[in-house]
Amino acid sequence: PSPVFDIEAISISPSSVNLTWKNDDSAASNYEYEVKDETGSRTRTSGANQRSINIPNLSPATLYTFSITPEINGSRGNASFINVTTKPLPVSDLRVNCKGLTAVALAWKNSNGTAACRMLLEATGSHEEVTHNLAVNISELEPGFKYEVTLIFNVSESNSTGEHGSANATGTESSDPTPKSLTALVNKDPASGFPPTDTEVLLLGLKSDMLYKATVYPQAPNSTEGEPQLIVFRTQSNQVFDIEATNVTATSMILTWKIDNSDSCSFYTYEIDVQSASFNLNLTKNETQADITELSSSTLYNITVRPFLQNGSAGMPGFLQVYTRPGPISDFRVTSVTTRTVSLAWSSNDSDSFRILTTQNGTGKSQNTTTQSSIVIGGLYPGTEYCFEIFPQGPNGTEGDSRTVCNTTDSAAVFDIRVVNVTTTEMTLEWQSIDNASDYIYHLQLESKHGSSQMNSSDKSITLRDLIPGTLYTITIFPEVNGVPGSSTFTVQYTRPSSVSDIKISTDTTSATFRWQNADEASHTYLYHLLIEKNGNSSNATEVVTGIGITNATVTELTPGSGYTVKIFALVGNVTESLAPGRQSFCTDPAPVASFHWEVVPKTPTLVLKWACPPGTNEGFQLEVSSGDWKNTTLLEGCSSEDGTEYRTEVTYLNFSTSYDINITALSCNKMAPPAQNTCRTGITDPPPPDESPNITSVSHNSVKIKFSGFEASHGPIKAYAVILTTGEANPSVEDLSYTYGDFKRGASATYVTYLITTDKLTRSPGLSEVLKYEIAVGNESNTHGYYNGKLEPLGSYRACVAGFTNITFSPESGLIDGNGSYVSFSRYSEAVSLPQDPGVICGAVFGCIFGAVVIVAVGGFIFWRKKRKDAKNNEVSFSQIKSKLVRVENFETYFKKQQADSNCGFAEEYEDLKLVGINQPKYAAELAENRGKNRYNNVLPYDISRVRLSVQTHSADDYINANYMPGYHSKKDFIATQGPLPNTLKDFWRMVWEKNVYAIVMLTKCVEQGRTKCEEYWPSKQAKDYGDITVAMTSEIVLPEWTIRDFIVKNKQTSDSHPLRQFHFTSWPDHGVPDTTDLLINFRYLVRDYMKQSPPESPILVHCSAGVGRTGTFIAIDRLIYQIENEYSVDVYGIVYDLRMHRPLMVQTEDQYVFLNQCVLDIIRSHRDSKVDLIYQNTTAMTIYENLAPVTTFGQTNGYIA
Repeated sequence: PSPVFDIEAISISPSSVNLTWKNDDSAASNYEYEVKDETGSRTRTSGANQRSINIPNLSPATLYTFSITPEINGSRGNASFINVTTKPLPVSDLRVNCKGLTAVALAWKNSNGTAACRMLLEATGSHEEVTHNLAVNISELEPGFKYEVTLIFNVSESNSTGEHGSANATGTESSDPTPKSLTALVNKDPASGFPPTDTEVLLLGLKSDMLYKATVYPQAPNSTEGEPQLIVFRTQSNQVFDIEATNVTATSMILTWKIDNSDSCSFYTYEIDVQSASFNLNLTKNETQADITELSSSTLYNITVRPFLQNGSAGMPGFLQVYTRPGPISDFRVTSVTTRTVSLAWSSNDSDSFRILTTQNGTGKSQNTTTQSSIVIGGLYPGTEYCFEIFPQGPNGTEGDSRTVCNTTDSAAVFDIRVVNVTTTEMTLEWQSIDNASDYIYHLQLESKHGSSQMNSSDKSITLRDLIPGTLYTITIFPEVNGVPGSSTFTVQYTRPSSVSDIKISTDTTSATFRWQNADEASHTYLYHLLIEKNGNSSNATEVVTGIGITNATVTELTPGSGYTVKIFALVGNVTESLAPGRQSFCTDPAPVASFHWEVVPKTPTLVLKWACPPGTNEGFQLEVSSGDWKNTTLLEGCSSEDGTEYRTEVTYLNFSTSYDINITALSCNKMAPPAQNTCRTGITDPPPPDESPNITSVSHNSVKIKFSGFEASHGPIKAYAVILTTGEANPSVEDLSYTYGDFKRGASATYVTYLITTDKLTRSPGLSEVLKYEIAVGNESNTHGYYNGKLEPLGSYRACVAGFTNITFSPESGLIDGNGSYVSFSRYSEAVSLPQDPGVICGAVFGCIFGAVVIVAVGGFIFWRKKRKDAKNNEVSFSQIKSKLVRVENFETYFKKQQADSNCGFAEEYEDLKLVGINQPKYAAELAENRGKNRYNNVLPYDISRVRLSVQTHSADDYINANYMPGYHSKKDFIATQGPLPNTLKDFWRMVWEKNVYAIVMLTKCVEQGRTKCEEYWPSKQAKDYGDITVAMTSEIVLPEWTIRDFIVKNKQTSDSHPLRQFHFTSWPDHGVPDTTDLLINFRYLVRDYMKQSPPESPILVHCSAGVGRTGTFIAIDRLIYQIENEYSVDVYGIVYDLRMHRPLMVQTEDQYVFLNQCVLDIIRSHRDSKVDLIYQNTTAMTIYENLAPVTTFGQTNGYIA
């Protein structure tokens, strides 16, 4: 490769060189270059096509030779060379060793390799003889030598080339003088012992007070210069400076000053000029100090000091402004003192302001400044001695002589100690301090009879804890601040007593005695304040204060039966109450009902009770009505005695002519007053008409015999019987009682009373039913109570009835029965009986025989016709002959024991015989596809012959419901037996109720039994509900342990007609089982029958359980058996069940139910035999069921049975 050319060192430093070169070969871009330090044999290689290189780690001020050789692929070209000297290092420690007015000595240290230095000296500062900058170069300043350079300022202006001069260290002057130039004369002085690396230059001939800049350049042996170092300095001047005024007073001062002339020993003379606005003083001094006197206080003085040399030349003057001090104040005094402040005042005529220095007990200091002639020093501590030193200050803050006064602040104290809260064991105190400062520590001393204690608080409040209830404490408080205690103040306070406990109250009607306890140690010192407030009237409270230590009190003049609250406060020291009172509510005893009287309501089993309202307050009355084992309790509303009215209530649904024990108890606050007691007897009414008519038989051609049983005495004792005969067809009436045999004979009436029996003299058992049989001979011409028993007409046709009286009155005019004034009822007329002809009439024998035959035929035809008509009415549903096992009442117990033997073997055989009865009868309607979903059980389907048919609405199957007419004792349609309604048959059920005119429903199942739905709840509970066209609303509900009674109003929406309905819900009968006792179901049956007396006679009783066969059949059978016992004195359980099963399958569904029926019969007969009265009236509970519970109010109506 060709050698490189134009090698150039583009940058040189003391330790590195940066070389560049050129090469024109076409392949130069691929060359590498070897750069070699020929001096040190170091080699570096550049990268391809790199034409520069930096060579580091060189020595300063050293000559180096570098060769550059191109190379490619091992082929080397010729080397090219360059010599480069590195720069020397800059000088160090460049400094001014000394400085005067016209001379300055400079020195520095040189590094290794520095051969010499060049100094450029420039005069840059202003001077009256220099108008622009001057400069001179001083060269060849070698290390290890001292130089003396004399500078000459030339005034020639012939050189126009510049203002720089030059000089070398050999002392030759520059050959090129410059006007206004600077020339340097250099003398080299080898100094013994001088450091070889140091150089010192003494510059002479400088101008005083001029600024100079000296720049030093290090040089290598070949004169290569390194980086320069510079220093700036100013020569000294002969100026007065540091003028000071010392010992300045109001009228004098001492002046001192300095002169800037360190290089001369010449003597100076000083002229001092002191001036103010009205004062001028001139002095001359040969020393740098002067005393100035006869000055004015607080005055500004302008002072000038001018220096003069011995040759008379003047130096630079010095200036100073000084205020003399103000004069001392007068009449410095303390005007007022508080705990935290001291007020000061004084007099002064020449001060602008005042500085007050405050010291506390010779220690802490603080200062205040004011322009006024008084001040209030605050932030002080109470009870502490302070000294106040006041300094008057002039216009420029100069201070005069001080004055001092000392005083002690007022002592601290607290006041207005208040107990803001106190409990049994705590007390919260608050107080005020005189100055309301926040740095107080308050010391509290707590004293009581139990001891004392101390505590501190940094606040003006404290809560004292763990105190003893009801104790008097003395609390002393004194403040302390900065270790200085203040004055103490105290207060006394009781802690509150504990609340009373274990309050016991005993009351009567108008007073209350209270006893209580208090566990405090100090309780023997307590009073107690009782506050008795009547409930609802706290504004009129009764107050009682006990004596000391008394824990009981009695309060009188209270209102009977009223609620009160007693609050008992414990009181100590006659002022401090317990925080919370012992509180307890109580009631005074209600005042009893003094007495009551009663009235009976004619012909109604009702007692009207009246009494005066007892004094005070009552919440109501408990009315207890009992008779024998039966008892009923009812709650009545209360009344007030303030209006003086009499309380009145009615007890309804009792039995007629029955004695009741009545207790009336006033109630209030769950307390009962002693009851008012009396025995009352209900009134009487018409006796119930007998079910059967009297039996009449012919005795002779002019007399008959009439047999009848006594009337039931349930409505009152039977006082008399009247036997009535008639030849007419009319029903008996009270008007018939006023007709006698004479009226009949005269033709005034076809009906007359022929015999009157009074029962007063008859011997009978004291029961409620007549059990006697009566046989009356009619036509024996006897007289009873004005009625003539005359002979009858031969061949006459007579019918007889009996009138029974519970109360019989006679007309005062005629002496005969007053029917309207009597309580009477009538039996049905008997069948007619025809009398034979008088046998004594011979002449009419033949005619009589013929006539008799005709009469017999007519009577027989009439009887046959009546019987046929009756059979047609009672046998709308006809069946085949019913099998029977009739047992007389007197033989039934023997029969029962026989059948019961061997685990009811006889009854089991009878029940087994009944299993197939009626099962082959058709059930076509129930088996139709559209009716199957209306049946609850597939095996209980109604027979077609007796099923209940509803009206057809839109479909022929609309007439179906799973129900059958069932025969009772009086009619083949006394009952309807049906299943418990399903959700889809509710409308059909209520349609049947309406269409069949049902007034009573007997429900013998719960809706849900053993988790299974037995019957849908088909009645509404609160709001009225529509079931198709029928609206049903419940008006009352009475819930009893064994059954529930509900009353409804059933209304047809289409016609708006309505009628009442009562549901008798027996809830104590398990499915497929029997009730626990027989009397429960028997009583329930009487309850139903008593209600049915108020209903239309053609209204059937609707009975259902779940399937409508087991419990339903048992209930219907019991009803028929009771009638059979009472009317026929015989029993046919088997025959009745047989008859029921011919009308509906499975009636009396289980053997247990069949045995239960027989047990009921036995219990009825035994009861009848033991009491010699009918069982029907043994259980008066059934008849007075509505007295057992106050009825529920529903739909806004009140159905009260006791009002």
